[in-house]
Amino acid sequence: HVQLVESGGGSRKVGESLTLACTTSGSTSRPNCLGWFRQVPGKEREKVANIYTVHGSRFYDDSVKGRFTISHDNADNIMYLQMNSLKPEDTAMYYCAASTTANPVRCSVSWTPHYWGRGTQGTV
Repeated sequence: HVQLVESGGGSRKVGESLTLACTTSGSTSRPNCLGWFRQVPGKEREKVANIYTVHGSRFYDDSVKGRFTISHDNADNIMYLQMNSLKPEDTAMYYCAASTTANPVRCSVSWTPHYWGRGTQGTV
């Protein structure tokens, strides 16, 4: 069973930066599709970014393109979300998500994770 733990949430001012981290554990085979979702009260959870670690392919929601960067440290098996030029609309609970797939198409724009973290709050 895969366990995901987020860290790094906090409060920032408009225009500042925040970095989130997600640590994966609990499985002998590492998930290879990792990503971040976010949710605000009363709205559906939306995908922010995801990465297919096999190829390094990255996908971003239009609302964060050019401002957010997703990355994965293979050695430590930690995924990051670097959030720059923060806006008030970036305020949300951010969730780490993961799955394993041999088909990169399943880790692209349309992606349904199998595993979820408990979330970390980011406030702008």
